[in-house]
Formats: sequence, C-alpha cells, structure tokens
Amino acid sequence: MPYAIANDKTRLYFEEAGSGTPIIFLHEFAADHTNWEPQMRYFSRGHRCIAYSARGYAPSDVPASAEDYSYRHFYTDALAVLDHLSIARAHFVGLSMGSYSSLQVALHAPERMLSMTLAGVGSGSSLENLDTFRKTCVETAEQFEKIGSVEVAKVTREAPGRIPFLVKDPRGHADFYAALARHDSKGSANTMRGFQAGRPSVYTMADAIGRATTPALIICGDEDDACVEPSLFLKKHLPASGLTFFPKSGHVLNLEEPALFNEIVERFIALVEANRWGARDPRSVLAG
Repeated sequence: MPYAIANDKTRLYFEEAGSGTPIIFLHEFAADHTNWEPQMRYFSRGHRCIAYSARGYAPSDVPASAEDYSYRHFYTDALAVLDHLSIARAHFVGLSMGSYSSLQVALHAPERMLSMTLAGVGSGSSLENLDTFRKTCVETAEQFEKIGSVEVAKVTREAPGRIPFLVKDPRGHADFYAALARHDSKGSANTMRGFQAGRPSVYTMADAIGRATTPALIICGDEDDACVEPSLFLKKHLPASGLTFFPKSGHVLNLEEPALFNEIVERFIALVEANRWGARDPRSVLAG
C-alpha cells in the first residue's frame, strides 16, 4: 500500500490517478479517501488526482492519543502527502473537515496552493454556541468508544444536514453510512476530541482570512444550516473568493450532486489556471 509519512511518523494512505496539474482531495469527518471516487474518476482525465485518508481513518495509521489529532496535525498531514509525492503546489478540494484543513493551509502555507475549494465549510463555528458544540463533540467521542462506529453511524445519518442526501439518493446515503459504520472507533473518537472539539472557530480568524489571497471557491448546500452563515462570512472576508449554493442540498455535496459538483469545480480550476480568478473588483462593491 502507498503511504506518506507525517511529521510525527504517522502513515497516511493515499491513492492517485491521472496526470497533469495536481488536485488533492481532503475528506470530511464521516468519510475517508474512498468518498472522492466520483471526483477521482472525473478529474483524473486532465489532472493528477490524489485522495488520502486522514490520520485515524484506516488504512492510515490510528494514533492512540487524542493529542495527535489537532487541526494542526490535519493540515500539515496534507502537506506531508504532497511532500511525499514531490508536489510543490496543488489545487485543494475539501469537504467540511477537509475544507477547514484547506483553509489552514491557505493561512499558513499559501505557497503550496494553486486554489482551494471549500465545500460544506464552517459547521460548529458559531461563537454563541461554541461551548455547546465542543461538549457535543466530546460526548460523541465517548459514544464511539462506548458503543462503536456501527451504532454512532445510525445517529449520524439522521443529522439534519444529512437528510437531503437521504431524500434524493437513498441508495447512495445507505452506502455512505455503511462505510462510516466500518470506521475505526478509536480514530473517530480521537478526531472528535482533538480536531472537532479543539479547532478554532473561523469567526476568530477574520484578519488572517482577509490576508489570504489564494483563489477560493466556497460551496454550500442551501439546507446545510450549520454552514450557511460561515460560508457567507468566508465570502465576505476571503479576497479572491466566489460563493455558490446548491439548491435542495445538504452537507455531502460531492456525493449528493456529483455532476454539479464536478462541473462547477472544473470551471473554477480552469479559470484559476487561466489566471482569470482574482480578487473582487472594487467597482463591484456598493459604497457606504
């Protein structure tokens, strides 16, 4: 199996396909590298595509301590995969947890990015409800340890942001959560404690985000309530960003609407590569 080695020697399993300008895909909490298959098949026709499983997601290593699952570990792991493959810069395409990690790369290592697609980004960011969100993450971690991934998956699949996937594609929804049920319980628990409960809210990073010049495409499902306001916030503060909403869609955007997702990301990447996706023209901003 192909593995990249993170800074702390954690092994990260990856797959790649195609050739050309690189695209790296970063998955969400409930997913792993396999959930990018519709994108790997589509984009590898013209790009070198890499998908990897984050730490805690087999066949990547599952570190024993939650301290090894901070948001810093996650974004530097993405860079470790690029380093292993001798890739200097890539387009980053993330969903949820993967979007947050992509944003962190833009803030800390922008020279490694050609662009970033931030899909389903920002859940748990509300400062008013931040303590409650973090408490829920810790409780979910305890559930993974107590009853295991199979039982937790039954709850996760009924979360509000997941229902649009069920409504439009029951078969795809069932396959997705069957895969979640096979995840390593310890890895999921540690990711909940370390990453989900420990990451800063995007609302606390407005100044840094305002200085990030990486071309950005923000995608949100209009029924993914937890991500609507953070997506608008990022559109307001990221200088070279565009925002689109998918109608009647929830959180799992790349699988709920794979054709639409692929089309809009492909158009975005083409514009970036043609140097036609820059900062907003100040003439388009209303005065006052």
